[in-house]
Amino acid sequence: MLENLGLFGLFLACLLSATIIPFSSEAIVAGAMLLGYPVPVIVLVATLGNTAGGMISFYMGWLCKWEWLERWFKVKREKIERFRGHIEKYGVWAALLTWLPIVGDPLAIAMGFMRLNPLWTCLIMFVGKLLRYIVSSYLLGLTNWF
Repeated sequence: MLENLGLFGLFLACLLSATIIPFSSEAIVAGAMLLGYPVPVIVLVATLGNTAGGMISFYMGWLCKWEWLERWFKVKREKIERFRGHIEKYGVWAALLTWLPIVGDPLAIAMGFMRLNPLWTCLIMFVGKLLRYIVSSYLLGLTNWF
C-alpha cells in the first residue's frame, strides 16, 4: 500500500516509526530503494520523516502530563527518569541517539519533558538520523548514490 503513496508513503512510514508505534523504517527504506527511487532522495525523505516523528515524541514530553503518557502511550515514568541523568550530562547532544530502537522514543520524550531547546534538539536529531540512514543504505549494499 505504501508503494502507491511513493515518497509521501516513505515519509509517513518513517514518521510513524519514530513515534511510539513499534516498527522499523529500514524495511520501508529498503523497499523504496528496490522500487528504484534515488538513494539520496530516499535518505533525505526518510530522515525528514523520522526527525518529524522524533519531534512529535519530543513535544509529547513537552506538553503531556505523566498520566497521559502512561495511560495512552504506555510510556513508564521510570523509563523516562532513567534517561534524565544522561540528558543532564550530554544535553541536546543526546538527540544524536534518538534513532536507536527501544530507547530512542523515551529519550526524545524525556528531552521534551526536560524542556531542552527544540531547535537544537531537532537539528542534532536530524544529524543522528541522517547518519543512520546513510550507514543503513551502505549496509543494505545500496552504494549507488547517483
